[in-house]
Amino acid sequence: MAVRLYKPGFEHAKQLANEGKVVADDRDAWSEHQPSTTQENAFIEKHGLREYGKWHLGVEDSAAVDTKGHYKFPYGDFEKLHRCAVLSAESRAGQYKHADIESAAAHLHGMIDQLAHAR
Repeated sequence: MAVRLYKPGFEHAKQLANEGKVVADDRDAWSEHQPSTTQENAFIEKHGLREYGKWHLGVEDSAAVDTKGHYKFPYGDFEKLHRCAVLSAESRAGQYKHADIESAAAHLHGMIDQLAHAR
């Protein structure tokens, strides 16, 4: 069960931050802001799994590429990057020793906080 950084997802998240498409919400808000299974499935039906994958920082190598289970550490709601999701990803990645994902999430965390302070 090897989970590794998904670079297209990380690049997409940085692009969202650079464009200001960010929700600077509180740490515990992700359970309320996370897309539902129905929303995920509708997004996949409309845009495909590759686009769905861009909303995740990690991939699970042992899971089939053409499944939702291949993608780990979601960070947004298919429109904006969420601080609460990034904080959750940073914490979980650290807990499970996924250093590359933890580092990417920490980078995004810094970008989001810098944007929030600039406003």
